[in-house]
Amino acid sequence: MNYLDIKNIEHDLAGQIKTWAKEFGFSSVGITDINLSEDQRYLDKWLENGYQGEMKYLQRNNSKREFPDQLHQGTKRIISVTMNYLPENYNGKELLEKTDRAFVSGYARGRDYHKLMRSRLKQFAKKIQDHSPNSNRVFVDSAPVLEKAIAQKAGLGWIGKNTLLLNKSSGSYFFLGEIYTDLDLPIDSPNSKSHCGTCTSCIDICPTDAFVGPNELDARKCISYLTIEYKGSIPEELRRMIGNRIFGCDDCQIFCPWNKFTQYTDEKEFLPRHKLDDIDLCELFKWTEKEFLKKTEGSPIRRAGYECWLRNIAIALGNANFSEVIIKNLNTRKDFPSAIVKEHVNWAIKEQERKSYE
Repeated sequence: MNYLDIKNIEHDLAGQIKTWAKEFGFSSVGITDINLSEDQRYLDKWLENGYQGEMKYLQRNNSKREFPDQLHQGTKRIISVTMNYLPENYNGKELLEKTDRAFVSGYARGRDYHKLMRSRLKQFAKKIQDHSPNSNRVFVDSAPVLEKAIAQKAGLGWIGKNTLLLNKSSGSYFFLGEIYTDLDLPIDSPNSKSHCGTCTSCIDICPTDAFVGPNELDARKCISYLTIEYKGSIPEELRRMIGNRIFGCDDCQIFCPWNKFTQYTDEKEFLPRHKLDDIDLCELFKWTEKEFLKKTEGSPIRRAGYECWLRNIAIALGNANFSEVIIKNLNTRKDFPSAIVKEHVNWAIKEQERKSYE
């Protein structure tokens, strides 16, 4: 078999891979090489500035991020995929205006995407193996992988000023996943041009001014980091800015003009569970730990843990419009065993009392 025959086979396989990706429910797919040195330098600088906060895991295994063949030996190509997750009736903007209702980020209202997407990726990878034997490994936000950089190199979008991957025809409400493979597939053209132009909607709308500048986020001020990753006492100067956001924040997506092209999901697993798309804060605050564990089974919300769940809801209750009912509910936990919960509950009570005199 000559060189041209081999290249034709590889080209045909790449085309089949893109067809199969759609069959497994992925929204888009691209193929790229493993040269990520430039993107690793950006991450290194970001880490040097301390913007990662307490996410210490981001400082580990840097060489495996920069050199994918160290993460999976023999890797020559990366197949990058997206999966849309937003249901058509998403009510993010409207919910932010209802101070007594809980705002949960759109991606976290349904089933945890990690297991679902990993299962689909494994099936997809096996399909490729059955057709053309190869060594591969799948990833879904589960290892030192530069996901957004890989997706951009694979032509699936550009990294916007809000540091998220944006696509001209589908916005940004999608998950990312990868297959590392030793197949020598033809690569797609990278999306090296930003289409954000002079727009700064994401930067301007950020409640806590977490953006240092375009494409540069200080996670220590980001509401998603504070309500999910951070386990300590949330700085008082940021609490009022959090509003009713109890798990994550979608503002820099909600107000991004490109999301008028959002491609909604048909995946039932991503539909809201337990009324998390429109539920009273007091109702959530009453959940016992047993109820929390039961109702967040298979949900990304488990990542926060019960203590921080109550901490976050307490802040939201403090930020809500004055209500005797809210004060009554807060008082039920003012002596909660956890110091973190107790601190935030008592802050919220003071906020509600202050509003009662206004």
